[in-house]
Amino acid sequence: MHRKISILIVDDEPSVRDSLYNWFIEDGYHVSCAEDAKRALLMLETENYDIILADIKMPGMDGLELLRHIKAIDQDAIIIMMTAFATVNTAVQALKDGAFDYVTKPFDPDELSHLIRNASRQISLLEENEVLKERVISLENVEGLIGKSEAMQGVLRDIENVAASNASVIITGESGTGKELVARAIHANSPRKFFPMVSVHCGALSESLLESELFGHEKGAFTGAIYCRKGRFEMADNGTIFLDEIATISAKMQIELLRVLETKSFVRLGGNKEIKSDFRVICATNRDLKVMVDNGLFREDLFYRLNVVNIDIPPLRERSEDIPLLVDHFIKTYCTSMNRELMTIEPAALSRLTEFPFPGNIRELENMIERAIVVGNGKKICLKDLPIEKLDTMPAFESLEELEKHHISQILHKYDWNISASAKALKIDRVTLYNKIKKYNLNHGS
Repeated sequence: MHRKISILIVDDEPSVRDSLYNWFIEDGYHVSCAEDAKRALLMLETENYDIILADIKMPGMDGLELLRHIKAIDQDAIIIMMTAFATVNTAVQALKDGAFDYVTKPFDPDELSHLIRNASRQISLLEENEVLKERVISLENVEGLIGKSEAMQGVLRDIENVAASNASVIITGESGTGKELVARAIHANSPRKFFPMVSVHCGALSESLLESELFGHEKGAFTGAIYCRKGRFEMADNGTIFLDEIATISAKMQIELLRVLETKSFVRLGGNKEIKSDFRVICATNRDLKVMVDNGLFREDLFYRLNVVNIDIPPLRERSEDIPLLVDHFIKTYCTSMNRELMTIEPAALSRLTEFPFPGNIRELENMIERAIVVGNGKKICLKDLPIEKLDTMPAFESLEELEKHHISQILHKYDWNISASAKALKIDRVTLYNKIKKYNLNHGS
């Protein structure tokens, strides 16, 4: 807990109140006392207490009646009953009425401290669950998963069908189509939603860094390992691990990943203790893994272990009817974040957007709308505000690959082949850009 637990002691004996007060103050708790049930109820009207210790035998209203009163107001209240006259009947009745536990007088300080620590852990779990529930509510309507097209409705049906299971999923689609959004939607609507979804972008890490990231390391495992660190598989216990750009991992890492998926256990780098973790795996790639398997670049057994369910996200050019909905969504999002009056878009600009092929997919459309809001007149997005006014003069390309090659080449020349700046402008990581340069055989003269 990051805050002090507060305790209310209710007992008619001053010596008991004083003893318990001093014990719990010494243990680091906030402590208040009440001499009877009536006083306790008055205090509860103005103050919230995490734990209430109440004596069963008190003059006037006894502890069991106080317990019922408090539970009628707050069903989650943690109440521990105290008695010197313990009988099976009173103990059972207290538990039936909702008591967390009971203790008998005279107290064993160690036993009572242990009981309070258990109650404190219960409070921590309840508070953490409330935080997680709030986070999940915000995830259930994941931004970007918008569309009335049959293609997008199919993706949403796939998410709904697979979410409740523990099946491994591979999400495929071009860059910028929203693969991580789909992964988050699956997790947010699954039984694992109250536990973490941990993301790892495999393409951005070298083999050694990826190994440390996934499995964690012990202190001194390698130069620079100055402390012990949990790996992503360990962090994803009871939750979901999302492995983006899965096609980029090395042959060695493919073997390691297969073993972890089969055993749900691993060892930190530099360690010898086997760690168990119950996680669900979701992967994403913009490559054809089946072709990579056929060419000996990806293990067939790992492919079938991962590809229990495949969700393919269509590129934006194949669902142009969704563009007006997405444009409206991004206008509202960025006008709100920039504290601007809500803008509209003129018909000619919207028409041009629905005709554009969007090689960068939703990510590219989002960037266009953000830019248009920044440079626009503040009331309406016009055609001149969109960075596609040269569309008619662009060279014709037979395939999307040719268009992508041309665009990457233009960006590289614009930034004088500065890889970091070019990758940032393209909204991809440096490793992906290097792979594209190699794929298209680009060089300074191209």
